[in-house]
Amino acid sequence: MSTQLCSVTIGNPSMSKIFNATVTDGQWSTPLLDTISSQNIGILTPNAVYNWAQAEYAAGLCAFRIQRSDTLSVSMRGWGVKAGQNCYKSSVMPPTRINPTDILTVYALPVDATANQSNALAWITTTKGTELFKAVDIPDSTDTEMKSAINEMELGDSFFNSMMQSISVQVEDGATLVDVTIKDAQGGIQWVVQGNVRGASPASTSNHYNLDVTGMGLSIGKGYRIFVQTITG
Repeated sequence: MSTQLCSVTIGNPSMSKIFNATVTDGQWSTPLLDTISSQNIGILTPNAVYNWAQAEYAAGLCAFRIQRSDTLSVSMRGWGVKAGQNCYKSSVMPPTRINPTDILTVYALPVDATANQSNALAWITTTKGTELFKAVDIPDSTDTEMKSAINEMELGDSFFNSMMQSISVQVEDGATLVDVTIKDAQGGIQWVVQGNVRGASPASTSNHYNLDVTGMGLSIGKGYRIFVQTITG
């Protein structure tokens, strides 16, 4: 499998630290370590409160999270950007206190090696929690299902009988997110929204995401599935 270097620079008004690792694409990484001390974030800065994080990857796309290693609870999550495209104002996050058992991990995917195909990730939040979904090898202009990045479960299996509250989607470098569609068990469209480009493009609104929707109230039923449609650059 392919690998790439990922890093997270995290800080507050009085200090900042850089954590990095060479990670395997397509799986949650081992903990990123401080570039000076080679320690986890929780061991290095317990009880510190951070209010910004700048995550970067080499090429493709990437999600990151701050997670307790003992309980697996996640206190912060977000998107990385291609190295060199970070924006401080876009990297501000709610103040997050670091637990002594916290670790920083990333989930990266490469640029799809096949022409006219792309990869995508989505943070989906419902009343049951937040989970990372993925779709790989998406043919251009073709609805392709996203499934849980952890266990390949469909939307309705992961979040049955919950209320969808938000979704944020990142597509690989240079690709356009045409739309996101949620269908019920009979294939009927329950929700659809248009996407955009991100990064180095005049039409982009963010280097971090192709779509970011909050304030939703969509009830997720059994058999519900989520699809993305993309176009490569």
